Amino acid sequence: MSKKEDSRGKKGSHQTELYAEVPSTCLPIVYSPEYNITFMGLEKLHPFDAGKWGKVIHFLKEEQFITDEVIVLAREASEADLLVVHTARYLNRLKWSLVVATITEIPPLLFLPNFLVQRKVLKPLRTQTGGTIMAGKLAMDRGWAINVGGGFHHCSSDKGGGFCAYADITLAIKFLFERVEGVARATIIDLDAHQGNGHERDFLEDRRVYIMDVYNRHIYPGDGYAKRAIKRKVELDWGTEDMEYLQKVELHSEGALNEVRPDIIIYNAGTDILDGDPLGGLAISPQGIIKRDEIIFRAARRRGIPILMVTSGGYQKKTARIIADSILNLHRQGLIGEEAVEGAGPSHVPLMMSKSVSSGAMFSAI
Repeated sequence: MSKKEDSRGKKGSHQTELYAEVPSTCLPIVYSPEYNITFMGLEKLHPFDAGKWGKVIHFLKEEQFITDEVIVLAREASEADLLVVHTARYLNRLKWSLVVATITEIPPLLFLPNFLVQRKVLKPLRTQTGGTIMAGKLAMDRGWAINVGGGFHHCSSDKGGGFCAYADITLAIKFLFERVEGVARATIIDLDAHQGNGHERDFLEDRRVYIMDVYNRHIYPGDGYAKRAIKRKVELDWGTEDMEYLQKVELHSEGALNEVRPDIIIYNAGTDILDGDPLGGLAISPQGIIKRDEIIFRAARRRGIPILMVTSGGYQKKTARIIADSILNLHRQGLIGEEAVEGAGPSHVPLMMSKSVSSGAMFSAI
């Protein structure tokens, strides 16, 4: 799929452990137990389920799709890795607990020593960020990859927010541009309920990156400046349901990929579109989310374009089960797995229309 560079990459690139070779016996599914945030119950002060990533893996093991032996263990992104995108000034600001409390929207963090904040909050996020970068290379090598975490699409090179402290999507793309021969164009398909203003700000003037963003127009972040980077913008209203949503996703994803053929797709697969999500304000059923993911993978695989999926936002306890069910469906459809083939057959996922309307909330979100 790609000519692989060594860990130093092209001339002038720093040494990194994130592009180390992965055994062929592993599936390109990236995860680490370090993803999960648990510290004195403080993580419960934000509606985000800070342990959902481990639950996804648990469900996939329960269904005998994966074992520990076939998972790619994510590595923490180093400071040198982060400096590929982030400014030194921004990384230094994260050494202040007040700044991290503001970004994560967990006010009590400001009272904790920063070494604890680094260890218990930022290290898990750095590990997920490393996982996204690793998954980018795996997608080029294997045709697809899933980071069970990541998708911090509100963070840009010099500003975090909405529980996003590191710009993992931007980093994954920049690493690929710098280190993998043949990667010159990338398309971001952002289907989280919120606008992905972080990567949009980072790629505002970069014609190599095409951004499609489908989001609730009425909620955080409402970043008009960042919207200038969106090449295909689909703004939704409160309570959008399955039929309208899936029609728009399919129409615009096909249109985006027909307009510009990228060398890789980064798919931000937030589940905060789920009916009842306290922050997303949409009304998509679990079956609708599963179908959505299938639409995107089918479009990528049919064209032979490598795809990297990150899981992003989702603020209900049941989202972990839905993510796992979606991954299992992708496997059943022949869209992922060792036997995955391009142009897999027709879908068999039933659609169920969801009718209830979610309301907004005081928190912002991934």
